Amino acid sequence: MITQKLEQKLLQKLSPQQIQLMKLLQVPTAVLEQRIKQEIEENPALEFDDMEEDDNMDIESDVVLNTQNEAEQEENASEEDKFDDIDIEDYFDEDDIPEYKLYVNNSSKDEENKQAVFVSGTTFHDYLVTQLGWRNLTSKQRLIGEVVIGNIDDSGYLQRDASAIADDIAFSFNVEAKTEEVQEIIDLIKQFDPPGVGASGLQECLLIQIKNINEQTSSVQLAINIIENYFEDFIHKHYDKILKKIDISEEELKNATEVILKLNPKPGNTIFESDKNNPDIIPDFFVTNNDGKLELTLDSRNAPDIRISRRFQEMLETYSDSSNKKTRNKEIVNFVRQKIDSAKWFIEAIKQRQNTLYVTMEAIMNFQKDYFLTGDERLIKPMILKDIADIVNMDISTVSRVANSKYVQTSFGTFLLKVLFSESLQTDKGEEVSSREVKKILSDCIDSENKRNPFTDEQLAGLLKEKGYNIARRTVAKYREMLNIPVARLRKEL
Repeated sequence: MITQKLEQKLLQKLSPQQIQLMKLLQVPTAVLEQRIKQEIEENPALEFDDMEEDDNMDIESDVVLNTQNEAEQEENASEEDKFDDIDIEDYFDEDDIPEYKLYVNNSSKDEENKQAVFVSGTTFHDYLVTQLGWRNLTSKQRLIGEVVIGNIDDSGYLQRDASAIADDIAFSFNVEAKTEEVQEIIDLIKQFDPPGVGASGLQECLLIQIKNINEQTSSVQLAINIIENYFEDFIHKHYDKILKKIDISEEELKNATEVILKLNPKPGNTIFESDKNNPDIIPDFFVTNNDGKLELTLDSRNAPDIRISRRFQEMLETYSDSSNKKTRNKEIVNFVRQKIDSAKWFIEAIKQRQNTLYVTMEAIMNFQKDYFLTGDERLIKPMILKDIADIVNMDISTVSRVANSKYVQTSFGTFLLKVLFSESLQTDKGEEVSSREVKKILSDCIDSENKRNPFTDEQLAGLLKEKGYNIARRTVAKYREMLNIPVARLRKEL
């Protein structure tokens, strides 16, 4: 049975302006300029501030729409003629809808629209194909070579056998290639630079590299023997077993180990990985220590000079003041007013973003004042998102958006803001300390250990307990893994 009734509900909804602000907040300074350029391209009412034009225009003032009387119509006819050649249909398309109005209900409010970034340049696989072109090969051999190179992963390994690649060639290119022909090309590619490329695994990769060493000394020969016959014992650092099986001295094993450790386990990363691992970082905040007083500044790109286009405001005034009430004029007025309102919202969102960034970072800086003054990680206080959210009177999600993708530059380094957030632990004296402080002390203990007999997790837990940190062994293991430190057996050295 269908019935009608009245009821009151309390709902929370984000306005388009709030959605736009949230999206801008999580954008780092490095891509903010691109985001502004995108908005300017989509909204012709928005433009960069030009110093040559009159800067006295108040972008916050509202344009009042008045209808002129019949006597004023003729005086403004010439002004209207200036815009007669404007076709409103040239502007109306799907791209005219501002991004913040395209919110879809079936997506999470925290979902990010991540797009792939394409970078031009020579890749690792292009480098191998170039070397393939230097060889005197038939068209069939070249095809096989390109398919083989396409199956090599970014580390430089070929983890598919020749028969599987031969089947791919027959299926994709309708070319019959024998397994022996494919294997011949694989062996050829293993001679390419960098040494070790095309190997089926780590053991073969190291063997290819070590056999390419010009000076085959006794240490090199011993290293080859170890990789060929005692590889499992070596990678698990069972040095005692190797010493007994080969009957060599510890000094000889140490020299052979040094030779192996100089080899590259991932030849594919030799030439191109350095650029991928070291991207350009543009700090969003600058914290300077001025004689014991901390000073905070934002990157100047966080406050771009943008404004509403004077031409668009004049266009709105011209069409709205016209006494001609044609439908086309109303459409133009609505369109122009929509674009101006959208531009005002965007400018206001940029200002709010700047203010939110500054207020949040100032709270973090004051909370971690001792750390920013000294750079000593042991002075980092326990701090969670809620601590800062309570100080700045904002939602936790807002603080999270500021902290997760922003960098701060100090006199002792540049780092992500989120690394300052950590949980609290209690010492034997009842004092609360940051888990980051415990990680630092744990790292120092491991750095100072005897590498011939490194500490186990149980021993590390005992050392921390002596220092007043009552932490279980499993917690030590968790922190060690977070620091990317291997277990004691794999830290062992001769």
